Amino acid sequence: MSAADERQRRHPLRRPIVATLFIAVLTLGFGAWWTYGLDRGAQQMGGQAMSPDAPRVPPVFAYYDGRPIAFIHTEASDPAVAGTLTAMMGSPVPVVASLATVPDDALGMVYVFANGVVPEDTPAGPLGFQPDVFDSAPGDPGYTPLRRIVRVTWTGAAQAELVTTVEAIEAAEAAGRLRLEPTPVVVVAPLLTWPGGQR
Repeated sequence: MSAADERQRRHPLRRPIVATLFIAVLTLGFGAWWTYGLDRGAQQMGGQAMSPDAPRVPPVFAYYDGRPIAFIHTEASDPAVAGTLTAMMGSPVPVVASLATVPDDALGMVYVFANGVVPEDTPAGPLGFQPDVFDSAPGDPGYTPLRRIVRVTWTGAAQAELVTTVEAIEAAEAAGRLRLEPTPVVVVAPLLTWPGGQR
């Protein structure tokens, strides 16, 4: 029996462990290059990734938990909504009809105002009234960029006020001051900034 065979007999797991470690190091090295080196390589080679001519998606102003946030519209399940968002931002929002089939438990909510306050100091929401209100942000349990649009309608002009939290919206609904209408429309709206964080 050779020395190598003897070592294998005494340490039968040595080769599988060494092979596993080699694969792990190779995988981690490739992952690090993919995450940190690919973009730098594209920069150095004049690639599209960092080109000044690369498309820019404009951010949208909204509220979460009483504080301002920024997000982007990337896709919508409904052609009319996609058209409204495209016109609002001057940036194409493609229609992905299958978004409408995403189960409710995989969706967040975005509250969109159909009447009420017209803001003077901030951009308006997609329907010309106050900015949207989001129900979650990165770091919250169940956060997702997939959101069902909930249409918010004040029951009378005198009832309208700026609301910036889901709790305030729900309290106004309980008091009969506004109506909430969950729509079948789903949008992809990842947050760019949120309280305590940003991309």
